[in-house]
Amino acid sequence: MKAIIIGGSGLIGRKLAAILKSQGHHVVSASPSTGVDSVSGAGVAEALAGADVVVDVTNSPSFDDQAVLEFFRTSTRNLLSAAEAAGVAHFIALSVVGADRIRDSGYLRAKRVQEELIEAGGVPYTILRATQFFEFLDAIAGGGAPADVVPLSPARFQPVAADDVAATLATIVVAAPKNGALELAGPEASSLAAFVQSFLAFKGDARRVVPDAKATYFGAILDDNGLAPVAKFIPGPTRFADWLRHSQPRQ
Repeated sequence: MKAIIIGGSGLIGRKLAAILKSQGHHVVSASPSTGVDSVSGAGVAEALAGADVVVDVTNSPSFDDQAVLEFFRTSTRNLLSAAEAAGVAHFIALSVVGADRIRDSGYLRAKRVQEELIEAGGVPYTILRATQFFEFLDAIAGGGAPADVVPLSPARFQPVAADDVAATLATIVVAAPKNGALELAGPEASSLAAFVQSFLAFKGDARRVVPDAKATYFGAILDDNGLAPVAKFIPGPTRFADWLRHSQPRQ
């Protein structure tokens, strides 16, 4: 099978490529650095020629509301057009849990536009919505921000390991198109504030997380369901404590 990974130089793209190559598939990792730009369209048709499956794991370089909307709208249209012309049998896109119900976030609104374009397109598809990755917790906490206190939402949170996202995508690559969305989350749920506090404590970061129902996440005030799935989902196997031990050495 020939699989094209659009955004192949990123975190998930690299992990997915390694899995698929280990299974014997012909994998092409495409990104602007390899001459494939899904926004301008440069190199897209050439990259998709002869592809059986296309996996879109791209992300916008800007998180400004209008910029991220234009990125996903333009990129997705270009990819779908090229995929249809190339006779691609399965178009797979990585999206975010909550994109269909959290409307205050410009980023999640843009991801929903991406989903809608795929749903209305002429290429058989599967959308995988994943919760936030464990690997994003430092960024959610504000990186090395000097503030002593980090206000974060107490909404429900169920993050997942990036390895589990890539493994799930690899399973979808060799399966028939769902023509619908699947959701993936980690095996444990708590609050956003509690997860980040545990992460900071493990790192030896003295900052204190304060639950604040008015704290926004990418511009959104989260309801009780927050960033966790509200219906059937695929549970990633990696537990938070295990990921911490293997991925985040104590300081």
